[in-house]
Amino acid sequence: MSSEQNKPQVEEEQVVEQATPDVEAAEEQAQAAAADLDAQESVETEQTEEAQEISIAELIEQLAAAQAKVEEQKDSVVRAKAEMENVRRRAAQDVEKAHKFALEKFANELLPVIDNMELALQHADHDNQDLKPMIEGVELTLKTLISAVEKFGVEVVDPKDETFDPAKHQAMGMQEVEGVAANTEIAVMQKGYQLNGRLIRPAMVMISKAPSVDTTA
Repeated sequence: MSSEQNKPQVEEEQVVEQATPDVEAAEEQAQAAAADLDAQESVETEQTEEAQEISIAELIEQLAAAQAKVEEQKDSVVRAKAEMENVRRRAAQDVEKAHKFALEKFANELLPVIDNMELALQHADHDNQDLKPMIEGVELTLKTLISAVEKFGVEVVDPKDETFDPAKHQAMGMQEVEGVAANTEIAVMQKGYQLNGRLIRPAMVMISKAPSVDTTA
């Protein structure tokens, strides 16, 4: 082959040799760009995940705050309801007490009348036939009066032969009585009365005391 024929082949080889570094450089640049892109995508992914984590944490915090507020409001509603129930119950009790004890003052005014009528019957001469109609009239009046006040919750406290009760009875004196246990009410000097279970006047009583012990023997 002549030198003229080899010349194009040599030039082609030179062109290929010159182009090879450029291709390799381009490939390296492409790889670097791809690596940068991957790194950027990784950073963006991490940032996105962090942002999602922060967002979820904020949502959880907001939810917890909302639940706490709901519980607080629920507790306030329960307390308010309980307070209203207490107010309603107290009001109902006050009304009930007012109905039960509205007659207390009036009943106290009637008690001396009952006492005087009983005292009159105790000292009346029941053997005197002339006084019999009057005595029977007083007895009937007294019975009617006691029956009337009982309809409104007034009850007699007549504790003769009962054990002394300081909550309902007032001891006016003590006396030793043979065969009677100590603190037994041996006489009622004045009857007591209570209105719907509440004492409005204690019974005045005489109570027995324990027998004295002879220390001289």
